[in-house]
Amino acid sequence: MNPTIAKPLLTDLVAQTGQVPSSHVRPIGDRPDLANVDIESGAGIPLIDLKKLNGPERRKVVEAIGRACESDGFFMVTNHDVPAEIVEGMLRVAREFFHLPESERLKCYSDDPKKAIRLSTSFNVRTEKVGNWRDFLRLHCYPLESFVDQWPSNPPSFRQVVGTYSKEARALALRLLEAISESLGLEMSYMVKAMGRHAQHMAVNYYPPCPQPELTYGLPGHKDPNAITLLLQDGVSGLQVQRNGRWVAVNPVPNALVINIGDQLQALSNDRYKSVLHRVIVNSESERISVPTFYCPSQDAVIAPADALVDDGHPLAYRSFTYQEYYDEFWNMGLQSASCLDRFRPE
Repeated sequence: MNPTIAKPLLTDLVAQTGQVPSSHVRPIGDRPDLANVDIESGAGIPLIDLKKLNGPERRKVVEAIGRACESDGFFMVTNHDVPAEIVEGMLRVAREFFHLPESERLKCYSDDPKKAIRLSTSFNVRTEKVGNWRDFLRLHCYPLESFVDQWPSNPPSFRQVVGTYSKEARALALRLLEAISESLGLEMSYMVKAMGRHAQHMAVNYYPPCPQPELTYGLPGHKDPNAITLLLQDGVSGLQVQRNGRWVAVNPVPNALVINIGDQLQALSNDRYKSVLHRVIVNSESERISVPTFYCPSQDAVIAPADALVDDGHPLAYRSFTYQEYYDEFWNMGLQSASCLDRFRPE
């Protein structure tokens, strides 16, 4: 590739220049302020052991999940039944993919956000003014047989390893949606049914080391548009969540997955549970890999607060809308701290 031509992927651009390109430098008032972050002991968010979710103490675990959804919007789970070798395999092939030669990776490249399978950079390069410090591979995963043949075939084990992980992640998402329904006093199947025909996609995120991490974000503060997100991350810290107006570092815990509530569960719960602002910061020493699984309603699913959660003390917070309508609005807005949900308040 001609070195005078801008490289489409951040990883290759940084390898070429060794600098933070001007396209990725945030305005002074919109930088991470890394000295002003709360670093707490432990995980930084509630840590919930799912071991007793299927047993006589289920109620205690369900209540702990409910408290975390209400107070934090984020929690970590251990004993989640996703086998360690499947987790390790997912992180391994993710790293192998992003270490492939540039020409091989670019076979998957697209800047079209509507493509179901694509390698790209930042968030939405067609609309954003400042780039984010990440490259990512977006994969639609459900139904698996509809998409797996479009996934990268290099590394050779990619489809098999990622397909296995995506099935395990889906099974966990369904278990969590059932527990969240129960925690709200709804039928166990309520949230699962609210997803319509269901959808699932993942981002395999690659954050290369950044020469000046104080100038940019991996991803700026945003809320997730889907129902529930399951985050697998390597041992490198980077995720931060907002609590009481301050940023709190989420410290990786071995064998744990990070769970967060997305906008659709906030709407379905009639604001009982909150989708929370979170962001990703980068560092100068280490690459970081994270794999969020976004569990979503199908595009035609109609989302509205559950009738049982609307009363005099909790008036109707949202009009009904389709997930397609919502997702289009989210992509048009781009990543920002304002909630897309506010556009769906009743008139």
